[in-house]
Amino acid sequence: MPHMSTAGHLELDGTGLSPRSVAAAARRGGGDSRVTLGAAAVERMRASVGLKETLLAQEIPIYAVTTGFGDSCIRQISPDKAHELQRNLVLYHLNGVGPAAAPAVARATMIIRANALARGVSAIRPEAVATLLECLRRDILPLIPERGSVGASGDLVPLCYLAAALIGEGQVLHRGTVRPAADALREEGIAPLRLAPKEGIALINGTSFAAAYAVLAAWDARELAFVAELATAMTIEALRGNASALHPFVHANKPHRGQVRSAGIVRALLAGSKLATSFEDILVRREKLAGRSYVQLAERIQDKYSVRCAPQIIGIVRDTLEWAEGWLDTEINSATDNPLFDADESGLHLGGNFYAGHVGQAMDSLKTTVAGLANLLDRQLALVVDEKFSAGLPPNLVVTRHPDDPEAGLHHGFKGMQIAASAVTAEALKQTGPVSVFSRSTEAHNQDIVSMGTISAREARTVNGLVREVAAIHLLALAQAIDLRGADLASPAVQAVHGLIREHSAFVTRDRRLDQDIAAVTGLIESGALRRAAGFGDEDFDGLADPAPLG
Repeated sequence: MPHMSTAGHLELDGTGLSPRSVAAAARRGGGDSRVTLGAAAVERMRASVGLKETLLAQEIPIYAVTTGFGDSCIRQISPDKAHELQRNLVLYHLNGVGPAAAPAVARATMIIRANALARGVSAIRPEAVATLLECLRRDILPLIPERGSVGASGDLVPLCYLAAALIGEGQVLHRGTVRPAADALREEGIAPLRLAPKEGIALINGTSFAAAYAVLAAWDARELAFVAELATAMTIEALRGNASALHPFVHANKPHRGQVRSAGIVRALLAGSKLATSFEDILVRREKLAGRSYVQLAERIQDKYSVRCAPQIIGIVRDTLEWAEGWLDTEINSATDNPLFDADESGLHLGGNFYAGHVGQAMDSLKTTVAGLANLLDRQLALVVDEKFSAGLPPNLVVTRHPDDPEAGLHHGFKGMQIAASAVTAEALKQTGPVSVFSRSTEAHNQDIVSMGTISAREARTVNGLVREVAAIHLLALAQAIDLRGADLASPAVQAVHGLIREHSAFVTRDRRLDQDIAAVTGLIESGALRRAAGFGDEDFDGLADPAPLG
């Protein structure tokens, strides 16, 4: 199975690559990760190439090797034309549109495609895949337009840009600079590939581009789940909220794994807080009936849903991730091209593993749950900035001034921030419509039902970005509220996070622009810096602890 044999080294064998290892390597960058083929994979690949050569010699029609592509499969060519056919398959699909995919997406695509081919059933030479991986190592990345894939027959258009880079066609991103692929290959001493029969279709026929977006979306969604838990803890402190709803007894009696974990993380973040309260505290402070039939309590004995039900909401994201990543694990360890070669049984098999339906369904589901985090955070923010609900905080978190102060009444604090958060939340929620139901018949009705998985995965990425922005706005407001309450009263974890935010955004004493502050905190979320500041290191990212209840 693939493993990190040394720091940053992935050895591929086509069976055990994990979504998180792909995301980590793609985010680090090609120069910081070494990805190679395992010896057993090389042996299997050579065996499938041998079978292909045997079948070519028999002059039987082999789909997309000695026949045309798709609906053109009834047109057979002689084996001597097979080399040129592979090149043409790549060139005629170079019609993508839209912005180029981010470098991390290109890297993830390259790793996933190499791993799929490492299964050894695609009749592609190990040397061809080694060229792909050498480009990754030398930071030669294909410039892949985002749009143009229907998610079956795989990601033909996007993956053609990967194949084109390997044969020296078009442009690439070489060490951060856009330049001709041929020049980048020449400078790095890499010979352009001459595609052997089947190698063009092996490179372009698969779900690797969709899966690349998906594994990165899953990584970011996991970070956002933690950030929502952090924001919930800070919201409880800002509102002097009741932490009793986090008690293990509550969640043990509805033990969805994600919910239980989420409640435990919020409890851990609140440990040592002098701002959060509890049901027991409220009972001590309450006005007793003392023989009366009615009394109005000074404090709510339980908080509003956006505070009290936060683990139940965030837990949905965690549980969705659990099964979605299981599907992605299967997807990125599968041979997703067509046809496939069984060297053990000398068999040639035509199928449809290029259909990205599992990616589409997983991402349609994930983006819906993640957009729910924006809704949660936006509702929490509305409570924090509104003096009717904020338990004594000033309106819009404006610094309180004496009525005689010349600046009294001039400032609006976080009013505009809450408006922006609502706008971005609405945009995130609007993106939750499923894409996987919009199949379109194409390619002369050969591809008469398609997955749209690539679009689903891209939209999951988009939703993550929008939710990250909502979270950044909310965290800035919460940092302001914690200051107004007294930062020294917050839990140690929240104090650490508050301190990191303050390194990038000063306390708001008067109205000023905050867009650059939002961008800075957005970066802290995306990089995991806030999680680490709270005491949850990268080693905890896969399974954050469920500690003891808040005392």
